[in-house]
Amino acid sequence: RVTGYVKAAKTRSKATATPSTRERLKRQPTGRIVKALNMSSEGPYARYAAPAGGQDAYGGYGNAPGYGNAPGYGQTQGYPTGGDGGYGQPAAGGDYQQSQTDGGDDKSKKGKKSIALQALNKNVLMWSGFFSASLLVYYTLSGGDFSFLMTYGAMSRMFGFAILNVKTFKSQRATGISIKTLQLYCLVFFFRLTSIIRHEGYLPYDKSGDWLYHFIEIMALIFTASALWGCMGPFKQTYQQDMDKFGEMSGMPPGLGAVFLAVPVLVVAILIHPNLNSDFLSDVAWTYAMYLESVALVPQLYMFQKQASGVVELLTAHFVAALGFGRLLEFAFWVYSYHELATAAGSKLPGYLALFSQFMQLVLMLDFFWYYYMAVKNATPLVLPSHTGMGIV
Repeated sequence: RVTGYVKAAKTRSKATATPSTRERLKRQPTGRIVKALNMSSEGPYARYAAPAGGQDAYGGYGNAPGYGNAPGYGQTQGYPTGGDGGYGQPAAGGDYQQSQTDGGDDKSKKGKKSIALQALNKNVLMWSGFFSASLLVYYTLSGGDFSFLMTYGAMSRMFGFAILNVKTFKSQRATGISIKTLQLYCLVFFFRLTSIIRHEGYLPYDKSGDWLYHFIEIMALIFTASALWGCMGPFKQTYQQDMDKFGEMSGMPPGLGAVFLAVPVLVVAILIHPNLNSDFLSDVAWTYAMYLESVALVPQLYMFQKQASGVVELLTAHFVAALGFGRLLEFAFWVYSYHELATAAGSKLPGYLALFSQFMQLVLMLDFFWYYYMAVKNATPLVLPSHTGMGIV
C-alpha cells in the first residue's frame, strides 16, 4: 500500500513541479518520499484519514512507532472504526480478553463433561452389578421358572433401599427423602414377612422361594428401618419436613400423614383378599402388603412436586427407580397369574384389584421414569416439572 501511495505522489509531482523543483527532488530523494507520503494522506486524494491526536492509521513494524507516531505491529491501535482493536493488544473488552474468557469457558465445559462422565460410569457400574447378581441368582436358583419374577422384583426393592442407605449415611443428609414413604414400606415388609414365614401360599414356586425370598424381604426391612432411623435420628436436622406434607390436613399432627393411606388400604385388604393360605390373618397380611405397596411411593412423589427447584438428587432418583422397576416386574408376573388370587368363594376380584393397584402406581410414575432416563443418559441431576397431567410428579 505504501508503494502505491508513492507512485501516486510521483504522478502528481511530475505534473506540477517546475524544472528547478525536479532537480532539487533528484538531489534529495528522501525528502521527496516523505513529502509524497504526506500528500497521500491530505487533501482530496487522501485514502484514509488519520485518527485524532495526529496519529496515522498505519503502524510500523515491531515496537517501533509507525508513520504519524502510530504504534507498530504488536501494539497497533488498528483502524479507528468504533474503537475496535488491531493486531496487538486491543482496548479493554476486546478480542484478547474475549479469547481468554472463551478459553476459560472451554476448560469449564471440559471439566463438567469429565464430572458427568464419571457420574455416568458410576451409574452404569451400580446397575451392572445389580443385573449381574440377578442373572447369577436366576441361573443358580430359579430353574428358569416364571415365578422368579417375584424374587427379581423383591431384589430390585432391596437394591433400591440399599442405595438409599448409601445416599443417607455417606452424605449424612436426609434431604429429598420422605419419611412417610419409609414408614409405609416398613409396614409393607413387616406384614409380608408375617405371612410368608408362616405359610407358603404366596411364595415363588422355584428354589428361590425356599429361603432366598425370605432373606431378601428381611434385608429390605432392615434397610428401610435403617434409612428411617437415619432420617429421624442423626440426620434429622437435614430432613425437609416442610416439603413432606402429604396427608397433613388441618388438625392432623405433623408426621402422621401416612395414616391417610395406611388405614383405608387396611380396610380394603380385610374386605377383599385371596385365600391361598387358608388363614384369615395370613391372607389379610399379605394382601395388605400388596395393596399398600402400590400407594407407598405417593408421599415421595408428592415431596418431589413440592421442591421449588424440581431437582432430585441422582441417588434418590435411583432409589425410586429401583422400587418402580421392582413393581414393574411383579406386575408382569401377576398379569399372567392374577387368576390365582381368588377368594374362598372363587371370586377373582382380589386379582383384579391387585392388577389395578399396581397398574395405577406405574401410571403415576411414567413421567418420572422418562425424566430419570434422561438424567442417567446425560449424567445430570434429575429435574422434574412442578406439575404434570397426573398432578403427582
